[in-house]
Amino acid sequence: MALTNFILTVAAVSAAVLLLRSDVKQSAVIFRRNMRHIRNWLEEESASAAKSAEGTVQKQVDSKVPKKDLPDEKN
Repeated sequence: MALTNFILTVAAVSAAVLLLRSDVKQSAVIFRRNMRHIRNWLEEESASAAKSAEGTVQKQVDSKVPKKDLPDEKN
């Protein structure tokens, strides 16, 4: 009886370890994939923000330049 309990315990622990091991590997793969997506989103967002900020800065600079200092468009 003790031998049977020992064998069943070893089998149960081994099965649990195998399941957890594959689950951890799968979770790690999903985590890496999610991090790649998030990194891409952040890069796209920062590029978009830089573009929009560049346009805003140019508009602010243009609005602060007095009209008499602007070059003639007739030249």
